Amino acid sequence: MTRVVSIYLPDLPTDRIRRADPSIPPEQAIAVIARSGSKRWVSAADAAARKAGVHVGMPAAKAQALFRGLMLVDADPVKDAAALERISLWALTLYSPIVAVDGIDGIVMDTEGADHLQGGELAMVTKIANQFLAKKLTARVAIADTWGAAHACARAISRETVIVPTGETVRAVEKLPISLLRLPGKVVSDLRTLGFQTIGELANTPRAPLTLRFGPEIGRRLDQMFGRASEPIDPIRTAELIEVSRAFAEPIGAAETIDKYVGRLVVRLIEELQRRGLGVRRANLIVEKVDGTRQAIRAGTVKPVRDVAWLTKLFRDRTEKIEPGFGIEKLTLVAVIVEPLEERQKSCSLVEEEVKDVTPLIDIYGNRGQRVYRVAPVASDVPERSVQRIGPAADPVEVTWVSHWRRPVRLLARPELIEAIALLPDRPPVSITWRGQRRKVKRADGPERIFGEWWQRDAEMEAVRDYFVIEDEAGERLWLFRSGDGIDPETGSHRWFCHGIFA
Repeated sequence: MTRVVSIYLPDLPTDRIRRADPSIPPEQAIAVIARSGSKRWVSAADAAARKAGVHVGMPAAKAQALFRGLMLVDADPVKDAAALERISLWALTLYSPIVAVDGIDGIVMDTEGADHLQGGELAMVTKIANQFLAKKLTARVAIADTWGAAHACARAISRETVIVPTGETVRAVEKLPISLLRLPGKVVSDLRTLGFQTIGELANTPRAPLTLRFGPEIGRRLDQMFGRASEPIDPIRTAELIEVSRAFAEPIGAAETIDKYVGRLVVRLIEELQRRGLGVRRANLIVEKVDGTRQAIRAGTVKPVRDVAWLTKLFRDRTEKIEPGFGIEKLTLVAVIVEPLEERQKSCSLVEEEVKDVTPLIDIYGNRGQRVYRVAPVASDVPERSVQRIGPAADPVEVTWVSHWRRPVRLLARPELIEAIALLPDRPPVSITWRGQRRKVKRADGPERIFGEWWQRDAEMEAVRDYFVIEDEAGERLWLFRSGDGIDPETGSHRWFCHGIFA
């Protein structure tokens, strides 16, 4: 079942101002001032300003008198709208094929097609919130069965994320204020005058009198929120996005017919990319159905491509997920991420070197939702920091790092605490207990002293590790270290750890 994610950006104007001027101190309170004739009022305020008592709608003069150090900035709705559009396009490339602007302070997206965000809904919304935080954007993320429910819950919570379980929309929204129903301000004001405060009260009122007085809008919004009426998300589109589409006079639904037209769309898309000298990295197929709903599938590649046969295969491998319902009336293929691609001259010698290209295999795994990466070296003495994950098709990392001591073939994900009997300060253990098994040490080599990276972390100013290679009576060789130099407790706890296994 399709679920909807709503991302609410309550501090978008102030976040935009801070990103535009990094010199503004983090503790500086900011209020955005809107104007209408001679009136000036607060249209947005950051957390520091709200803590001091400033709130939206407050006269600018009162806000300035309330907080002397308040920074006042004139509102710029055009720049705010442009920033929201950029954020939506960023989310389109990262999260889901169906993303749209939601009002003036949020975005909404269909979770279907976000296959790369595996691990359950909790992991998905947490990752979204963390990535917005990394971009220095305040976000509230909600996931629910419908756009209306997700929109309301995202704006009602004070924490970063909320998940409305499937089928529990009514319980989640019934106590929320009617202002979150996306009704015109005048309608909300009149409803409050009549005594309505919550969505539940409005939903339990007979529909006919409300429709007679306010028109069909209240009923339509309630039906959309509770899933009784569909509310398709119209994906964001800009002139920069390359797309091709095909509308059908008669709806289609057969798998063979869908595959045929997908192939034709790919040919048209590749022709346009070739004309612009570009290759596609990620493309979305948007399926518009007769009943007004949309479905999307996404295909990506590790390198920019213009191979018609390969891109067609990637989509046809996934068209089985399309549910045509009463029929499909339009197919749209959108190149979401493109990169420059130049034609390369192949070798003209009679005997050509055979080069194995593994990128097709990487594409297959990547489109199944599996993470593919390579490990590259990093200039660091600390073993767990000496490697990093890079893209599977990234350029080789040219890092030379001298290491006079051998390293184990398997480095544990994190050092594991062991019990050891050893003579301090620099003797190897005579016996250890690791994972519940006692081992007697027959041979040992060391110590190799590794210091903390004090220039990066103040806490490692005095940190020391002494590493030993030991061999037990069964012939297994392990890589152990003692935290500290064996004398000064400031250098470490003097506890022993196992960090790796030799072949």
